[in-house]
Amino acid sequence: MKSSGVSVITFRATNREAGRRLDSVLAARFAFLSRSQANQLIREDRIQVNGTATKAAYLLRPNDSVRGVIPPLPDPHSPPLVKPEPISLDILFEDDQIIVLNKPPGVVVHPAPGHADGTLVNALVYHHPDISTVGDPARPGIIHRLDKDTSGTLIVAKTASAHNHLKKAFKHRQVRKQYLALVYGRIEDTTGIIQTPVGRHPVHRKKMSTVSPRGRPAETQWRVRKELDSATLLDVRIRTGRTHQIRVHCADMGHPVVGDIRYGGKKRWKEAAASEDIRRVLQSVNRQMLHAWRLTCVHPSLGRELCFESPVPEDMAGVIKALQSVD
Repeated sequence: MKSSGVSVITFRATNREAGRRLDSVLAARFAFLSRSQANQLIREDRIQVNGTATKAAYLLRPNDSVRGVIPPLPDPHSPPLVKPEPISLDILFEDDQIIVLNKPPGVVVHPAPGHADGTLVNALVYHHPDISTVGDPARPGIIHRLDKDTSGTLIVAKTASAHNHLKKAFKHRQVRKQYLALVYGRIEDTTGIIQTPVGRHPVHRKKMSTVSPRGRPAETQWRVRKELDSATLLDVRIRTGRTHQIRVHCADMGHPVVGDIRYGGKKRWKEAAASEDIRRVLQSVNRQMLHAWRLTCVHPSLGRELCFESPVPEDMAGVIKALQSVD
């Protein structure tokens, strides 16, 4: 059924479809859907199984009820063209296989609903048109992502072979990712490991949660890097890359990331502030203070391990300095 360009699909899984991935079945059933488009729709919670949003890898069972509300989509036989835009890139490293970028805060990695342009991918296809053919046409070259308001190190593949190599490396947890997270409050311990599963929040579908009925294993290792007044700077390593993992885990242990409205609460800075000066500093923060400062991986063709680091952005460095000065 279609209305104003929107398609509504409903069906029940057959015995032959049982045991197959949801995104694969959607692409096989509907000619207007590619598998990558189906995957994206599932991530956006536009597809439900038995009335509940799920994941692309969900294995269907006989008679599962599938329903989806699908916005107008491009022809799957004509890959979506990402509009090239002359946006500058902060390049940390580049050769014929990869580009390593320092992503500034406030920039989206690839086009998505509500962010059709102005993304890193728009800039990448402008400066390197050949990247358009690497990986998913909707997000060419991209292997991993950072949230819009998270800054730091991002690696991009320039060739199909590099893309395949890095995709496998991320899947098998062979890429080491380190973050700096400025969190509310002081932490008694100096190190810790959080291993609580992370999944879609059962009520608030735009949030992730540690109480999700479909949570996936997630591991976050942290150590105190610097103690500040009313805040702590953590060095964080993640072995898994679940959506919003660090933000959710920090909030779950009672120390949400400074400036993280979604998981820290709008008034958390008021509760954390030990003085009026600190209150003013925390109140001025307008994004989560989370920075992907180091990424270590094996180069796709050189075969040796390389380490890339991004400097702490000015706004985050300014908040840390300000909190030190009033300590």
